[in-house]
Amino acid sequence: MGIDMEKIKARLSSLTNPGGDGKSVFWRPQDGEQVIRIVPNADGDPFKDFFFHYNVGKNSGFLCPKKNFGDNCPVCSFVKTLFNDGDPDSIKMAKSLTARQRFFAPVIVRGEEDEGVRLWGFGKTAYQELLNLVLNPDYGDITDITEGTDLVLVYGKPPGAQYPQTNITPRRKTSHLSKDEATTAKWLEEIPDYDGLFEAKSSDEIKAILDEFLLADEDAEAVSTETAKYGSSTSGGDTATSVDQAFSELLS
Repeated sequence: MGIDMEKIKARLSSLTNPGGDGKSVFWRPQDGEQVIRIVPNADGDPFKDFFFHYNVGKNSGFLCPKKNFGDNCPVCSFVKTLFNDGDPDSIKMAKSLTARQRFFAPVIVRGEEDEGVRLWGFGKTAYQELLNLVLNPDYGDITDITEGTDLVLVYGKPPGAQYPQTNITPRRKTSHLSKDEATTAKWLEEIPDYDGLFEAKSSDEIKAILDEFLLADEDAEAVSTETAKYGSSTSGGDTATSVDQAFSELLS
């Protein structure tokens, strides 16, 4: 039985459109300057983190069962084997498959308040910068709904840099999350629920993904050898589906 693409699309829709109103639960900064406000969570911690495995075949990313839930993870076991092998190519692959930590915080984007609360995903460098800001006594609680602080983000790839960078500068003056109390209450209630936000795959499912990836890698090496030997070329080939691309957008 093949994959039911309609069910896969429905899963994607539950991530990108949890409220059924056409709005995405995720927000990504665009190149240039944007102003955001981190919205306080009821548990007092606006920052949540998850570990994802990337680069395992055409899967854009999935939760690591070991790092997130303490369960067995075939990819982590394979990574350990690669590191123990000690071969430069093995170590290179191990690094690409190692689970990476991704952080999330609920935000309101100034100028886009009609979009409501969305989740901003960012890396360790931005997370450390935010923590230092939160712990800075000069600013106090930057998420406070009446005396919090808006943050100016400058996002982009500097000349010569391999990856985009995020510079965060707090506004000098405090402000209300919203001057309208009803809007503030609405935003506090609509913070996306992290539970179930990302599908947790079983160890067996991940093993199947890893096996498929390794088999495809072996086939690719064989094709490359034949191409070099006979000077032939391949055409067509598999391309990422729109579903793959959308998941990649969510997790990158």
